[in-house]
Amino acid sequence: MIILKIGGSILTNKDSMESEVDYTSLERIASEIKASMDVCEKQLIIVHGAGSFGHPPAKKHKIGEEFDKSLYPQKRLGFCEIQNEVKKLNMFICEVFIENDLPVIALPASSFISATDKRITNGNLDLFKNYLEKGFIPVIYGDVVLDSSLEFCVISGDQLIQFLAKNLNPSQVILGTDVDGVYNKNPKTHDDAIFFEKFASLEDLDALEGTTNVDVTGGMVGKIKELLYLADLGIESKIINAEVKDNIFKVLENREVKGTIISRGN
Repeated sequence: MIILKIGGSILTNKDSMESEVDYTSLERIASEIKASMDVCEKQLIIVHGAGSFGHPPAKKHKIGEEFDKSLYPQKRLGFCEIQNEVKKLNMFICEVFIENDLPVIALPASSFISATDKRITNGNLDLFKNYLEKGFIPVIYGDVVLDSSLEFCVISGDQLIQFLAKNLNPSQVILGTDVDGVYNKNPKTHDDAIFFEKFASLEDLDALEGTTNVDVTGGMVGKIKELLYLADLGIESKIINAEVKDNIFKVLENREVKGTIISRGN
């Protein structure tokens, strides 16, 4: 079983004034996944980010922050707006995957997951297992969910990876981002950025020159923290650049791809 996360920055046009799918990247990634499935049938779960579809409305409505109960009706509508936007993106993604003969089935987090203080506390994965056993490719994505402490919160794709992996014990966890892996600072704006082939502990984060520079590449510090938890369970992860042609195909086929490995091993 493989869990593949595709960042929202890969699938949406971040510079667009409105929510917009990057169909060039999406079509390429779909074809690479299909090519790998044709080589060898495998159990695959796809997690994708919300990109320009989810982040703007989530920021606008401040979902996940404490609020005056008198504002509940407005917050509830904000929750609905965000859920609808990320569902739209998922529909566009699944349409392209299906056109490439990939048997994907959407499983929104908001339909079966709940949280407490922004961390997943409930979620029955029996349906995931059933779909996998029947040869489907479950697709889940960053979403809004009910929160017992805050009423509502945002659950990122990275937290979903951790939840799925610790409960399903995959053989591989792969994160496709818009950079080659982890650097000590944003490689897109710093020519002297240093690349890390491996991260093994939270202490390694001290080598990063401030979380702000790294986080603009896709919340890299948050990703590392989620994946180090999996490393404690013996589940190794790899962060790669999904914008590089054939990287997705190669990593799914366990071929050499530049990236950062998150593991407690030597």
